[in-house]
Amino acid sequence: MGDVAMTIPVLSALIAQHPGIQVTVLTRAFFKPLFYGLDNVSVYEADVKNAHKGLWGLWKLYKELKTLNIDMVADLHNVLRSKVLKLYFKLESIPFVQIDKGRAEKKALTSPSSKVFKPLKSTHQRYADVFKELGLPLDLNSVALLPKRPLATSSKKLVAGNDRIWIGIAPFAAFQGKMYPLDLMEKVVDALNCTGKYQLLLFGGGEKEKKKLDAWDHKFHHCVNLVGKLPFPEELALISHLQLMVAMDSGNAHLASMFGVPTLSLWGVTHPYAGFYPFGQEVNNALLSNRDKYPMIPTSVYGNKCPDGYKNVMRSIAPEAVVAKIEEILNK
Repeated sequence: MGDVAMTIPVLSALIAQHPGIQVTVLTRAFFKPLFYGLDNVSVYEADVKNAHKGLWGLWKLYKELKTLNIDMVADLHNVLRSKVLKLYFKLESIPFVQIDKGRAEKKALTSPSSKVFKPLKSTHQRYADVFKELGLPLDLNSVALLPKRPLATSSKKLVAGNDRIWIGIAPFAAFQGKMYPLDLMEKVVDALNCTGKYQLLLFGGGEKEKKKLDAWDHKFHHCVNLVGKLPFPEELALISHLQLMVAMDSGNAHLASMFGVPTLSLWGVTHPYAGFYPFGQEVNNALLSNRDKYPMIPTSVYGNKCPDGYKNVMRSIAPEAVVAKIEEILNK
């Protein structure tokens, strides 16, 4: 989801800087609400589990897409499915440009023995480079982010009757190596809750995460666990109204950034140098694990590799530092 969310500011720049262009986004149905509010952007749903599964399914998908009279294709994913589609589009000589993911550079950045520790091109810029190669150059320094979305009645009921500052907290990530320890995050929640200034909105997914966040919801008076309570479009609308999002190197950081919501991101075995820093966020809106103590960071691009002795890298970020950074960002 984070990869899809990162396309939003780039598409916003595309339609603003190239008026009249019509964009069709090929993605899964679940992600469709991400693109609400982008003029001249429609979503074509890829059913990769059923109708569009396998080579025959992709051929069927290609035949469906042909009816849209597509002039060119920007492949921002560059995976096996899109490589197959590229072969099909070649039959009609339709320009098809794929993202350069910089695999060699990222391999060097994450190497345990011959690390080349330097900032790489952002994923957003890599997306923009695809459009440039198609003859549609973009200036990512001039991007209109998504506006706030209207709150649903169900959302208003969840946070009704308070005038506190809304802070989103998304404490989970796909891999343990980039997730702030929950016992430390609970200390952050406790400290924020005790001020009485904040309404803490907890984001996650799945029964296991719901159970943990339910415990915080019951323990802390100013916490609301949102897991399972709102459909995805309403959750996005609520995110658009936050004063701050606290997230890991994960999808929620990118969802908040789509709307220009200030976002504090916490980094474990991954690092912003890999190019996945949330769009438009100030460089100091992040807290990183201690590389002096853990010099192999980043150990991987996605956080799926955690070498021996690196399980507790994020314990080098004190809860007090997180609270202080939250207040610093809000005070700006």
